[in-house]
Amino acid sequence: MRLKKSYRDSWVEIDLNNIQYNIEQLRHRLSHHTNIYAVVKANAYGHGDVEVAKAAIQAGASRLAVALLDEAVKLRDHGITVPILVMGWVHPEDVSVAADNDITITFFQKEWLEQVMQLEFSGRLKLHMKWDTGMGRIGLRDEKELTELLQLLNEPRFYLEGIFTHFATADETDLNYFRDQQARFEQLYQVFRANWNQPVIFHTGNSAASMRFPDVMQHYVRFGISMYGLYPSQIVKQEKPIDLKPAFSLHSRLIHVKKLPKGESISYGATYTTQEDEWTGTVPLGYADGIRRKLQGTDVLIGGQRAEIVGKICMDQFMIRLSKPYPVGTKVTVIGTQADQEITMDELASHLDTINYEIACMISDRVPRYYIPAVNEKNTHV
Repeated sequence: MRLKKSYRDSWVEIDLNNIQYNIEQLRHRLSHHTNIYAVVKANAYGHGDVEVAKAAIQAGASRLAVALLDEAVKLRDHGITVPILVMGWVHPEDVSVAADNDITITFFQKEWLEQVMQLEFSGRLKLHMKWDTGMGRIGLRDEKELTELLQLLNEPRFYLEGIFTHFATADETDLNYFRDQQARFEQLYQVFRANWNQPVIFHTGNSAASMRFPDVMQHYVRFGISMYGLYPSQIVKQEKPIDLKPAFSLHSRLIHVKKLPKGESISYGATYTTQEDEWTGTVPLGYADGIRRKLQGTDVLIGGQRAEIVGKICMDQFMIRLSKPYPVGTKVTVIGTQADQEITMDELASHLDTINYEIACMISDRVPRYYIPAVNEKNTHV
């Protein structure tokens, strides 16, 4: 494991072997003509963008996708040279940064293209056009918008490299809306082909679509949440189209242990009171680290057993009820495994009435990340 100096007794472990394992599982699932964008936006869903990107490339992902231009520039600054797509909106005046760094950006507005045409920048600007087939976020929606954009793309400084959309319900049981989106995509595709004769790449599949419907995927899929070992929904988890291994685990250590008599209250608001003499341990993690206050009442692992979080979670610490007086320094696992027990992101997400994506992203940068290097890791980075 790569270690860097930290003075904390709390840490995240990222197993890059599992990142690579998950990519390899998807590669076996996909058709030979479909390649992989590794999605490393939001600091690789809290896992560490640079480290994950390099491991993903070594495992066979040939391109990277992020949400922000800042994220793409950071990857370039760390020596990553493979194609990078920014999937979010970029200010017209910042396109020169993308062009200078060989970064592909997303567009979908006529006014945006017209503004960019008035700017001076060197080189060709690589572009992917976003089609909104039913997600309702960003993207063009109708044939008129499409044809107007294509007319503007004759500008020699523009290079239309790709087209993509995003499925809103590819992870659900009812696939009617998913099929509606496919039909809308096909309608736009026919108009596009009638007005454009240069080759472009298409990518429509997210993690759910790529795993569940590999035969209808295009040139690329965007492998996001499942690259990190998490299924995008309980439906997909039950179907288990490929095997996944979580890469993220969160740990800490006891910093204080005490025995409280019956009738003593713990933490702000005195929301928990001991029902008998109880051993209590203090863990140096709190809501400033992403441990939400609503996680009171959930479990952590210590000594291979579950222990309940008691009392309100503080900014920097929380308390757990112990079955015995464990020594100070004993390891506590908040997410991950001990012995035959496991606390999953899905379990925490269910308690918070959210999705595992949010759990992965919510652990703050205040908690240091340590990386277990991939077995097939090369000495030189891509």
